[in-house]
Amino acid sequence: MIPPRVLFCGDLVWAHEEAKQLLHGLAEVVRMDSLDRADFFANLKPGGKYERIVAIYRANESAEHVGIFDRALIDALPPTVRWIAHNGAGYDPIDVKACKEKGIIVSNTPIAVDDATATTALYLMISAFRHFSKGERSLRTARWKSDVSSSLTHDLTGKTLAILGLGGIGFRLAELARAFPMRIIYHSRKEVLGAPDWCEYFGQERLGEFLGLADVLSVHVPLRPDTEGLVSEEMIRKLKRGAILVNTARGKIIDEAALIKALEDGHLGAVGLDVYPDEPAVNPRLLDFPNATLLPHMGTETCDTQRKMEVRALTNIRDYLVKGKGNDVVPELKDLCAKL
Repeated sequence: MIPPRVLFCGDLVWAHEEAKQLLHGLAEVVRMDSLDRADFFANLKPGGKYERIVAIYRANESAEHVGIFDRALIDALPPTVRWIAHNGAGYDPIDVKACKEKGIIVSNTPIAVDDATATTALYLMISAFRHFSKGERSLRTARWKSDVSSSLTHDLTGKTLAILGLGGIGFRLAELARAFPMRIIYHSRKEVLGAPDWCEYFGQERLGEFLGLADVLSVHVPLRPDTEGLVSEEMIRKLKRGAILVNTARGKIIDEAALIKALEDGHLGAVGLDVYPDEPAVNPRLLDFPNATLLPHMGTETCDTQRKMEVRALTNIRDYLVKGKGNDVVPELKDLCAKL
């Protein structure tokens, strides 16, 4: 029998041995080596080197050559493709609606990213409360701590952490922050079953109260059409004056203009950002705020986490080949997957 073909759209960095173990004897692995989108599309056609592929491993760096998996790319895929295993928790570079229309399931890599992203959020929160980023800049310019004022810095103990989206990353941050201890409150689309009683749920009808209690709001929701601009000026202004805003999710979830305005007039006491709307471009206005801790999207930049992400994505492909479905189907496609 001719083995099914799996396309690696982006190279593995860490999980070469695991890939052999997971896919050996199950599939022929084809490496995407197209340098541009036109060549990629041409080779997806019958007779091309990517014909008859049934599943795709997708890494974000593939976008440098073939672009994101938008509707045009999804429509160009061979009809044999039934699974796209995305390496990443956030799957916004893939047009999930187009995939659903073609009967293609998309999986991501939850859990694998929880520790690294949550500790990034924790660092940003601590730095924002204590102005550590400002202190480091003072030291590096031989000003010692002349730019840091204790009247503007705070301990985390006893403060209220408001988590917007209590998924795996949000809950891991909650566990870490509880050690200070902090009060933990959260708002999600619905109450999380099994959440411990020390995580207090605030539904939509109590969103204003939730925001008003927050000493720090940490954002942990996926970027989708309905969450773009979710953290609006109205939401920011409902935070208490001097509150901190932390974002390790996606830049477009926050109204950046509203965030900058709130920093300018002092409504926000500080921000900690790892993500931006137009990466790798960063709004130069953000660089002017001494109370902004800024990172270049480092949330999952550890060898440990990136290995786990690669293995999890590959495991979804293995499970699709063996069982007909993987475990990490994105929420929008769970109903489609249930029919398999």
